[in-house]
Amino acid sequence: MNHEQFMRDAIRLSEEGVRAGRGGPFGCVIVRDGRVVGRGNNQVTSACDPTAHAEVVAIRDACRALKTFQLPDCTLYASCEPCPMCLSAVYWARIPTVYFGATRDDAAAVGFDDELIYREISLPRDRRQVSMRGLLRDEALASFGVWSGKTDKVPY
Repeated sequence: MNHEQFMRDAIRLSEEGVRAGRGGPFGCVIVRDGRVVGRGNNQVTSACDPTAHAEVVAIRDACRALKTFQLPDCTLYASCEPCPMCLSAVYWARIPTVYFGATRDDAAAVGFDDELIYREISLPRDRRQVSMRGLLRDEALASFGVWSGKTDKVPY
């Protein structure tokens, strides 16, 4: 299979998800060594889970299949440019390459507008629409001390 075939698979998953009533028009496949190792389509409304975007579902699927929490030798194909949450998941999974079909502007044109999130991320915490307040920092830091002293930790 080539890049276009993998993208067509992601697009097919997006359309299947919409037709089945699982969620929005987004699909994703993750490929390693020319083989699909993870698939997902948007399941936000059907799973009652705002994090169940196609990319996150596919990353979870690929990680389960490969029994790992990082995908540095994989490529992600998304039917649409990843939103800020999905892009963050790509970085956390260490996926080095993303191909996407539709753009974030295309998504905004049909009601999926992530521009607010893009703007908010760059603002200082005290200027965001979501109130963010520190609480019990010293107590929370205790777990960092446990982590720092752990000799058998798996870094990520």
